[in-house]
This record gives sequence, structure tokens and C-alpha cells, in this order.
Amino acid sequence: MQRVVSLFLPSWSTDRLRRKLGDVSPPPDKPLVLVGRHGNRRLVTAVDRAATEAGLRVGMPATKAQALVQGLAVMDAEPEADAQALDRLALWALRRYAPIVAADPPDGLVMDTTGADHLHGGERLMLADMVERLGKVGFSARAAIADSWGAAHAFARYVRQAVSVVAVNATCDAILPLPIAALRLPDEIVSGLRVLGFDRVGELLQQPRAPLALRFGPELGRRLDQAAGRLAEPIEPVRPVDVVEVRRAFGEPISAAETIARYVGKLVQALCVGLETKGFGARRLDLLLYRVDNRVEAIRVGTALPVRDVKRLTRLLCDKIETVDPGFGIELMRLSAPLAESLAPRQTVSSLIEQRDADISDLIDTLGNRVGEEKLYRFTPVASDVPERSFRRVAAASAETGDAWPDHWPRSARLFTVPEPIEAIALLPDHPPASFTWKGIRRRIKRADGPERVFGEWWKRDAELTAVRDYFQVEDEAGERFWIYRAGDGEDAATGSHRWFLHGIFG
Repeated sequence: MQRVVSLFLPSWSTDRLRRKLGDVSPPPDKPLVLVGRHGNRRLVTAVDRAATEAGLRVGMPATKAQALVQGLAVMDAEPEADAQALDRLALWALRRYAPIVAADPPDGLVMDTTGADHLHGGERLMLADMVERLGKVGFSARAAIADSWGAAHAFARYVRQAVSVVAVNATCDAILPLPIAALRLPDEIVSGLRVLGFDRVGELLQQPRAPLALRFGPELGRRLDQAAGRLAEPIEPVRPVDVVEVRRAFGEPISAAETIARYVGKLVQALCVGLETKGFGARRLDLLLYRVDNRVEAIRVGTALPVRDVKRLTRLLCDKIETVDPGFGIELMRLSAPLAESLAPRQTVSSLIEQRDADISDLIDTLGNRVGEEKLYRFTPVASDVPERSFRRVAAASAETGDAWPDHWPRSARLFTVPEPIEAIALLPDHPPASFTWKGIRRRIKRADGPERVFGEWWKRDAELTAVRDYFQVEDEAGERFWIYRAGDGEDAATGSHRWFLHGIFG
């Protein structure tokens, strides 16, 4: 089932201009409008959030907007610059999120993310990542995903949520309560429908098509079918100018999985030749399969490191062939590397002379394309004595930082995200507990080592100026080993509550 994302940028023009001006842009709380000429009239073409809240709207005369809002910031619109920036944003989304991305002027993007969301932890996490990343650089955004472009477009613009996920095969029911303006109809058709008493999409779907088509033309029925997913709406993807790409057209359409796999191998071989010529290795591969019914199937795979190994890349792509629906046949295949990085040639070394380092990047690529890149990671040490701050997650194939794990005291193999409170009996200030109770089970301690005193990091916050923890490694009568600590030094109440906590488990 096709899944389409619509990314809506409600204040694209004003956000882009603020980002362009930087420190000299109007304050965020000051209403800003952009003005353009329509004939001899100067009309508002874009408004930011503050201007919208002040009652301004697109299409009103500029003089009226200035009269309504005192101190209004007015700047000239730059439609060509907006369109160029939207194309650049589409290229960014192409490299990061999906193999099929196109600009959806004047204020959005459309993406076919079928088979690509697993690389980002699922649809909802992928959409949230889009919105969050754009928000960090100053662009407000909303994103929606559905079975059709029309439905995703409607939910992104007419549902007041940052992220909207319409379940698979639920599009027809989901669009029923939406307003008719969400169908991307011309204003005159929307006005005519409202005169007749129609307000919601569900009301239109209940009516016979013939009278509506006779009065409003075929556009109304086409938009209804596109929103419901009954009529295909192809997306013409944007392509980077310098992308390494190969293609294969077929005189007779192909559909068998074995045939597709054979030609995938040939395309990968040709692509690797092109990558080698430029000194690149692929980090993303997009395989687009154009069906005879004007639909496009897509496969996206990623690699942890730059790669141009023919067998390895072919296997990653062929593992995804089962997700392709060839329909009545595929007439064109196009393979590209939208994300590629420099890869120097390697000299083959005889194993009799030098032993090669273990390379697990192939395994990382296989797992990452199955479960998602975001779910595959490793831990790297961080210079901190506080246990929960002494590590961080990094990509599985990321380079070593050179930092070493602390070796003066062992650390538990399993560290709790939040230390769990326990009841303990111990002599203060330096003795380990004789027993402790965790989750209703009392455990008598047979062996113990400690204390290891850990001080708070005073440069992070004032509350840690005097904070102290005393850690103990303990073993109960059953042989289970735990990592517990007392909050405080056992004497001064200012150093902590003197309560006991379980922070980790050994083994």
C-alpha cells in the first residue's frame, strides 16, 4: 500500500525571510507580512503567526493591513526565492527521508515514503523528526501521512496537529469530517458548493456524481477520487544535479521477482562504476520502478559507511524486492545514490603479510535496513563520574572518539534509566547494607565492596554543589550481584537524603 507524506510549512515565506535576515529580522512577536503587486494593487501575499493572530490574512490590501495593526512590519515578497528554497528543501528531504520527494508549491513538500519509514523508527517518529528538525532552524511545520497525496495534503493543512498519521486503508473514512476546502479545489467551486449547503467531504461523497459534474465540471470528482485513493496521483521526484544514477528501460514490461533481481544486479554494477569514477561510496540507494499504470514503486536502503561493493549493495536491494508490487509490469528501473561520500580505493593485502581488522559494517547494514537505523546503536564513554552521564548513544558504525571507560571501579552491565528506591539496613556512614528490600523481596547480603564516592557536578547546577553518592557492589545469598548507592555521605544531611537506591545489576 502506498504511503504519502505531506509536509506543510504554514509560514514558509516569512520564516525563510527571517532566517535570511538573521539578527536584523523583526522580533518574533512583531507581526510581519509580505506584500506583492497584483496589477496596480499591493496585496498581502504571506503572513506570519503573529500577523494571523492579529487578524490579518493573505489577499487583503497592504494599506488596510497597516491600518489594522500598528507597528506592522511590511516587506516585499520574494516568490522566486521562496520557490528555489523549497526545491532545496526537497533535495534535503530526498537525501534524508524518502526516495520520492517533490516540492508542493507554494508552502509544502510531498513524499512517497513507502518502504522507507522503517529506517527512521516508523511513520510517527519519522514525521516528528521532520517537524522537529525544521523547527530547530526556524521553520514551523506540520506533517501528515496517508494512503494518498490528497488525504495527506488535507490532514497536514486542516488538522491542527503537528503530526497526523492516518492508518493504512482508513483514508476514506478519515477524510469524511474534513471541510470541502481541503480537497484542493478552486475557490469558485468551493464557494458554489457552500451556496448549495455542502460543508464537509462526507456530504459530497454521499451525493450522485452526475449532477455535481454537470454543474462544476470533472475537477470535483477527480479531487474526491484522489483524496480517497481511488485515482492515482503520480509524484515527479526532484533529482540532484550531480547525483550518480543509472537506468534501464524494457521493451516488454517485467514483473517476476527473479527478473527484477537480475536487473538490479546489473544496475548496481553500473552504478558502482560511476561511483568509483567520482571516488564516492554510496550511503543511500534509491531504486525506482516505474509501472505501466503510471505508478512508481520505490526501494530505499542505507549503509553505515560509504560502500561500492556490488554484491553487498545488490543483496541489500534484493532483500526488499518482496515489498514491490509490479502491477501489470515494470517498464523502467532507475537506481541512484542520492547520498554518497568520499571513499578512497583500498589496496588488497595478502593475509600472509598482514591480518585484516574485523569489519562488521556489512552486518550493521543488514540489520539497519531490517529494523531501522534509529534502533541500531552502540554506547561510547563520556568524561563524567556520574554513572548516568558517563555514556551516550552513537551510530553503530561511528568512529571511535578515543575516550576510555573508567577502570578504577567496575560498572554494572545493566544500568537503570531511573534509580529505583530500596529499603536497606546499614550502619552509617561507611558500612554496606546487611540486607535490602526491592520489589517486596528481602535480600540478605553475603558479600560487598565499597564505598565508591561520587560527587555531583557543581558546574551543571547549584543543587549538585554538595551532592554525594556512596556506591556499593553487593552480592546476595543467591549469588546475584547489584549496584546500589546511598544518597549522601551518611553524616551531613546537606549532602543528600540518605535514602538507598538500586542503580544497576551485574551479569
